[in-house]
Amino acid sequence: MQYKNIEIKWGGHSGFLIKHNGMNIFIDPFKLNEESSMFKADLILITHGHWDHFSVEDIKRIIKNDTKFIGPSEILSQTRQVKDGIDFEIAEPENKINFNEIIIEVVNAYNVNKPFHSKGDGVGYVIDFSGVKVYHAGDTDVIPEMNNIKTDIALLPVSGKFTMTSDEAAKAAEIIHPDLAIPIHLGSHIGEKTDAERFVKLCKEKGINAKLIEKEI
Repeated sequence: MQYKNIEIKWGGHSGFLIKHNGMNIFIDPFKLNEESSMFKADLILITHGHWDHFSVEDIKRIIKNDTKFIGPSEILSQTRQVKDGIDFEIAEPENKINFNEIIIEVVNAYNVNKPFHSKGDGVGYVIDFSGVKVYHAGDTDVIPEMNNIKTDIALLPVSGKFTMTSDEAAKAAEIIHPDLAIPIHLGSHIGEKTDAERFVKLCKEKGINAKLIEKEI
C-alpha cells in the first residue's frame, strides 16, 4: 500500500515492512513469507520480547551485516540468538532516535486490565518519515498516553485477550484520529478477520478512515 512518501507491506500479525527513500524498516517481523528475504532490513524495530513479536527465525531471514535494532532492554539478551555484535539501541518511552533522518519516538504500550504486558516491558513507536508519521501501538490497551499521539497512520491491535478488542481499538482510533487506521494483531494464531472488519466498521461510524490490508510479505 502506498501512502504519500512511504510504502507499507503487512507481514501478518503485528509485522510490517515500511519502505522509504530506499530503506527497509521492519517492525515485529513474524511468519514472513519467502519473498521477504528480498527485502534486507536497514532497521528492525521490536515492540517487546514475546515470541510472536521477536521471532529469531524471521529476523535471520531479513538481517544483513549493518542492520540496526531498536527495542526495549528486555530483548537485548535475546538478540544473541540471532548473532553476536548486533547494533542495538535501547528504546525507552519519551526517547527520540534519529536513524538516517527518520525520527523514531518511543511511546508506552501496556495492559491496564490484564496481566500480559506490564508498563515498562514493551513499547510502541511513532515513526516520522520526512513528515509522514506512522504509529505502531505494540501490544497495548487504551492508555492515557494515546491522548498525546499525533500521527497520519495508526496501526492498532484488535484481537482482544492480550490487547485491545476491536471495540476498544476503535475508541483508541477516536482518541488519536489518524488519517488512516489499520487493524493489526490478527491473522496468525490470535485475532480473526471478523475482528478487523468490526474495527473498520466502528471507525467509519466515528468518521475515521480505516482499512484492512492484505498480507504481502
